[in-house]
Amino acid sequence: MIQITPSVPLTTAKPRYELLDGLRGVAALLVVWYHVFEAFATSPIDQNFNHGYLAVDFFFALSGFVIGYAYDDRWRKGMTSGKFMLRRVIRLHPMVIAGVVLGLIAFIIQGCEKWDGTAVSTHAVILSFILGLILIPALPGTLPEVRGNGEMFPLNGPSWSLFFEYIGSIAYAFILHRLSTKALKVVVILTGLGLAAAATLNMSGTYHIGMGWTVGDYGFFSGLLRMSFSFSMGLLISRVFKPRKIRAAFWICSAIMIAVMCVPYVGGETMPVLNGVYDSVCAIIVFPIVLYIGACGTTTDRVTRNICEFFGNISYPVYIIQYPLMYLFYSWIWKHGYTFAQTWHVAVGIFLGAIALAWILLKVYDEPVRRYLTNRFVKKSNG
Repeated sequence: MIQITPSVPLTTAKPRYELLDGLRGVAALLVVWYHVFEAFATSPIDQNFNHGYLAVDFFFALSGFVIGYAYDDRWRKGMTSGKFMLRRVIRLHPMVIAGVVLGLIAFIIQGCEKWDGTAVSTHAVILSFILGLILIPALPGTLPEVRGNGEMFPLNGPSWSLFFEYIGSIAYAFILHRLSTKALKVVVILTGLGLAAAATLNMSGTYHIGMGWTVGDYGFFSGLLRMSFSFSMGLLISRVFKPRKIRAAFWICSAIMIAVMCVPYVGGETMPVLNGVYDSVCAIIVFPIVLYIGACGTTTDRVTRNICEFFGNISYPVYIIQYPLMYLFYSWIWKHGYTFAQTWHVAVGIFLGAIALAWILLKVYDEPVRRYLTNRFVKKSNG
């Protein structure tokens, strides 16, 4: 389960990085396929489209970059921590709510039972739903952890990354924006070393960089560490960024991301530590380079511009609403023991359906709600 969040608020007067919007959408669509192939894996080692989970690190870096670009110079002009967090809540939370509602519907369709078939009580489902709405994690083995596999947010698993996105936003509002560039570099170095050590010393148990979707074991720490490094790295890049003209940047970056996420588990069962090394290199070196190239590029033709606009628009909605569809897909696959070859057409339908549903929710729910809240609270507070 991985993460994507939109970073630029509706109220920013600065030009958008259209190309970065497009890349966010590319990665969001890759996430859908990563989750599709989870249905057919028996372990992290044999999953096809193996490294899709790394997209979360790119998204955290992208978030840090665009937040730094949008807000770093506003603190001297009256921006406060409260005003900043209000904008973040308005930008993020409407779709968080939509994702949990869809997750509740999917759970009811599945019969309100855990993955092992154990029935779940109505009050446990209600409690899980309420906690999901306000992004309070469910502890493993407790009443609201209704799926029984340790998810922080069992009605919509990807909400875990929004939980850490909020932590990153709070850290920026109260600490990171105050740091000098030199101090921020120290944060990046220390968290980068910690990230590499955690991946190569097998703190996850499978030589992953860490999944972050559970509070137990290494999960919470891995999510916090991944966010801390990548968000701080993105923020640092926004401060020291000196653009150079790079042609075809969107296509170059898209190709890199697709290639990175399609790589099988590195090292197999004989040398799994190589997978930890691979994850570390991607998060610490490859994705910052992709972010820099993407920020240097511009959309110079109508086709690329339209693609970036569309991908950027559906990126967050498609990420946050696709997993309830996956819950139903997993339940169906596991019940009948189907293979991908037998169900690829269903997978394609889910992919296209997630895009269509994301677009509909964006237009009829997310944008109108954010517009209302912005007019009601943000513009009013600005006087």
